[in-house]
Amino acid sequence: MSKDAVDTAQAAPPTLAAPTPADAGDAGYSKDLKARHVNMIAIGGAIGTGLFLGAGGRLHNAGPALAIAYLVCGIFAFFVVRALGELVLYRPSSGSFVSYAREFLGEKGAYVAGWMYFLNWSTTGIADITAIALYTHYWSAFTDIPQWVLALIALAVVLAVNLISVKIFGEMEFWFAIIKVATLVAFMFVGIFLLATQHEVGGTTPGLSVITDHGGVLPHGLMPVVLVMQGVIFAYAALELVGVAAGETAEPEKIVPRAVNSIMWRVGLFYVGSVVLLALLLPGSVYSADESPFVTVLSKIGVEGAGDVMNLVVLTAAMSSLNSGLYSTGRILRSMAMAGSAPQFTARMNRSQVPYGGILLTCAVCVLGVGLNFLMPSQAFEIVLNVASLGIISTWVIIMICHLVFVRRAKAGLLARPSFRLPGSPVTEIVTIAFLLAVLGLMWNDPEVGRKTLLLVPVIAAMLVAGWFGVRRRVTETQGQQPAGSPE
Repeated sequence: MSKDAVDTAQAAPPTLAAPTPADAGDAGYSKDLKARHVNMIAIGGAIGTGLFLGAGGRLHNAGPALAIAYLVCGIFAFFVVRALGELVLYRPSSGSFVSYAREFLGEKGAYVAGWMYFLNWSTTGIADITAIALYTHYWSAFTDIPQWVLALIALAVVLAVNLISVKIFGEMEFWFAIIKVATLVAFMFVGIFLLATQHEVGGTTPGLSVITDHGGVLPHGLMPVVLVMQGVIFAYAALELVGVAAGETAEPEKIVPRAVNSIMWRVGLFYVGSVVLLALLLPGSVYSADESPFVTVLSKIGVEGAGDVMNLVVLTAAMSSLNSGLYSTGRILRSMAMAGSAPQFTARMNRSQVPYGGILLTCAVCVLGVGLNFLMPSQAFEIVLNVASLGIISTWVIIMICHLVFVRRAKAGLLARPSFRLPGSPVTEIVTIAFLLAVLGLMWNDPEVGRKTLLLVPVIAAMLVAGWFGVRRRVTETQGQQPAGSPE
């Protein structure tokens, strides 16, 4: 955005709607998301299958130190969301970080941010619909239905919800989040009761002795804790949805700070608190990647139907993830399409003001994933999840770089920072970027999956470069057609 455009935007009364939005991709959206929707989207982004299912295998490998890994990654995730929240209050946009990358890093930065985010959610979507089908097969009534049929039904349901209206999406996420939070709270009450009464869990008396008698906080050393960091980062993916949702709420200046600030205590309570409880109730070796750690505990104390209840919750978490992925990629791709760096059909909106083109493109990739799932061995499927992590790490790094440039321009007097700010800038951004890149580099120490994933980085980079040469003429033509005040 030019200096004149910034000055004009700063001079305009904040209560008056501009005739043309700063990002052309923001035009046409409704403002139907309420405070409770955005707050629950923030919670839903912080709680998913990474906790309900993934924590079991990570506890087995890393031991009680997993709680420290969740805490450390949670702090950096909070920094990312706090930086994004400041950018949102500066200029709310459904294009979110892609729109900010366009303004502060140029169209190439927006192009990389958008397509890496699409890579994240399209591969996550493949995992989600496959997981939904597997979780549904848990019940005998569905075992005779082919897995691909269940996957397509799940995709069709979530697609329909996203296409109807943003309000329906918000309601669906609201209730998904309610189910997840209620389950966690109930389990934590049970866990605290077991601790307080010293009730045996599978022949083990809960307490600190469970940790000290089985190798301490680091039973397998430091390296397993380091290796699970990448999976923990993936568990926090979707926190950035708050920025996308802010473009479709009427009062982002009130709603976003509250939602962002609440993320920190939610992370501390739900992730760190529940992992500490799990570690105090049973030795890490008892947990496994094949079963939810919550089911493991409940089954050890003889709670009937624990598996059914937790399977329903994990199914809900996977549906919520798929729902969020379709929602966010639809908005991100529309922002890119309006700038010329994504296919033009992804800019289309239906009568309900939903960008259906981008949502359908993500669905198409998910459908391909259903077919590929039959051909992929389990290791290749893990690589799909790791590829998604490449997408989310790159997205978070770009958000922090955008914030660095934003602060620099504010110090130069080119724009004004809102009162809601990321503390410790620029040190906070630099340390966060270094941490995220370190997590990426440490994947090399995992020869089975992580190393193979890193070998895909040059391939993805080559595809991005080739794609840029394919769209740059359209990007240049689109920039020439933009009215004054649009981002350069």
